[in-house]
Amino acid sequence: RRLYYVIGHNRALRFPVGVGRQGKTWTGRARVEGKYVKPAWAPPREIRRDHPDLPEIIAGGARNNPMGAAALTLRGGEYAIHGTNNPASIGGFVSYGCIRMYNRDIRTLYRMVDIGTPVIVER
Repeated sequence: RRLYYVIGHNRALRFPVGVGRQGKTWTGRARVEGKYVKPAWAPPREIRRDHPDLPEIIAGGARNNPMGAAALTLRGGEYAIHGTNNPASIGGFVSYGCIRMYNRDIRTLYRMVDIGTPVIVER
């Protein structure tokens, strides 16, 4: 459970991540479609079904916002590479398909990637 940002031939930065729980993982190719600092979060229908107590929208930067410090959206916003408000979840199979990073790491990655940067998700 690592994210590799390739910076040259045979060179990459490596970051620990949390990934999709059983039945929520995905593989394939995508591109970074959006970049957001402290994004607000509207829980998708599936997450609201499992957690009906969640508000419709959680403000960006709020302590209970699971998007953390920044987000890079993929696949029409269906998934994101983002920070977290739960650093203990990094390294686990914990999400509904998003890729979670420590907030310090997503800040670093955010500065390095552009819209259109290719993303490959493998097992």
